[in-house]
Amino acid sequence: MAGQQSNPIPAMTTYQPLQSPVMVIGPQFLAQYPVDLRVAAKLLSLGECNLGVTDVNGTLIFKVKSKLLSIRDRRYLLDAAGNILATFQQKILTAHRRWQVFRGDSTNAQDLIFSVKKSSMIQLKSELDVFLATNTAENVPDFKVKGSWSERSCIIYLGLSNIIIAQMHRKHTLSSVVFDADNFGVTVYPNVDYAFIVALVVILDEINEDRRGDD
Repeated sequence: MAGQQSNPIPAMTTYQPLQSPVMVIGPQFLAQYPVDLRVAAKLLSLGECNLGVTDVNGTLIFKVKSKLLSIRDRRYLLDAAGNILATFQQKILTAHRRWQVFRGDSTNAQDLIFSVKKSSMIQLKSELDVFLATNTAENVPDFKVKGSWSERSCIIYLGLSNIIIAQMHRKHTLSSVVFDADNFGVTVYPNVDYAFIVALVVILDEINEDRRGDD
């Protein structure tokens, strides 16, 4: 069970109200206001790739740990207290770079939360389809990610609608700080699971970085 969460600082932005909350990883990650997060630069050490996610005041909200030597490129999303919230695992031998996200430190099928894949094999811009575990048919994605990863300008939509639930940006909404390539902002709209959004951003990073070039 995750420890007590810090409350991220609200963001100053406009948004389209949702009819119902978007809760994927846990209800403790829902806020009634927009939340601005900063994804900090990666640190490479001892076969691990770590990054941190903070609010605009620098308070640590999440950590991501990665085992670079893992066959399946496994990643772990942790809260600030070090509790593992979710495990990411790349599904091997797939054409669209599919990643699966499981609850806690499990990789069992019954603990699958959602999966992410590239919308098409050849892309000029980033476009991902996100399917919740309950969406077994996968005819229509539950969420879409679109934009330019190189410009750190991506938008996350609810299904195939034009309803925005989060967006990435180089320029932070509150502090107006322009981040470098490995530091950028993410604005999560009200009643949207911000741990889920962070998980999507990590997977988007992994897919676009394409370390092994095995698309």
